[in-house]
This record gives sequence, C-alpha cells and structure tokens, in this order.
Amino acid sequence: MSRWLPMPLMSLLLLALWLLLNDTLAPGQVLLGGVLAVVLPQAAAPLRPLRPILRRPGVALRLALHVAVDIVRANFFAAGVILGRRRPQSGFVRIALELRDPHGLAALACIVTATPGTLWAHFDDEQGVLTLHVLALRDEAPLRDTIKLRYERPLREIFE
Repeated sequence: MSRWLPMPLMSLLLLALWLLLNDTLAPGQVLLGGVLAVVLPQAAAPLRPLRPILRRPGVALRLALHVAVDIVRANFFAAGVILGRRRPQSGFVRIALELRDPHGLAALACIVTATPGTLWAHFDDEQGVLTLHVLALRDEAPLRDTIKLRYERPLREIFE
C-alpha cells in the first residue's frame, strides 16, 4: 500500500482489538489505538522478510471450514479420552510433505497443534518429513491421508 500504512487490514484489526480490549470508544483511546495501529505494523515490517501471497482465497475458506469441523470432532474424541471412555494408544507418525512455503508450513503447524490429540513434534527441512505425536494412533494411513489431502494439498494451492 503506502509507506504510512503498509498493512491496512492489520492496522484496522489492531485498532479494533485495542478498542475491544479497552471497552471504550473514548476519543483518547481511539487516537491512541490509531497511532498504535499505524506504528506497530511499520515497526514490525522489517522483521517479516517474506510476505505471504494468498493465491486462492476460496480454497483458504474451504480449508478453514474443514479445520473447524476437524477441531470439533477431535474435541469430542479428546473429551472421551479425558472422561475415561476411550483408551488411547499414542505414538509418533512421520509424514513426507511436498509443501515448502514457510507460510504454508506455519499454517499447517497451527492446524495440527490446534487440533486436540495431535502435536507438531519435528520437521526435517532437508527431507521434508513431518513428525507428529498423536494421542490416539490406531492406524497411520487415515492420519497421513488427512494431513496430505485435507490440509497439505489446499495449503499448496493457497501458498505455492
């Protein structure tokens, strides 16, 4: 955009968050929030050398819906484990990924970690192998398919 407002959406979100956290629309808070909303993205810009480019926003929306459904399902499963209705057999799974974009990998890490019962344990950058810890590991194949088809494929469409 411009030099003064390099990330207008981020600035707008920061201002809205500031006003929500302060629970007021007082002129002083609006002014202070506005200044912070302009200054903070400018100050943080040098820390972010790569800017993400969303190539397919429709795919991103569909991915967000899939992730939301998967998180709800995983919460019910985790609740069953916590309440003692299910006995999990945890383990590690290694999955070869084709995704190399750092923003796509960060998004995948957020998806995996936000889903109860799974945890991003390690990513081998040279080999492209992701290691996950899974709370309830019955069969590795369905989990690999979920990661590869439901998450990695859309992330590659979005970021690569």
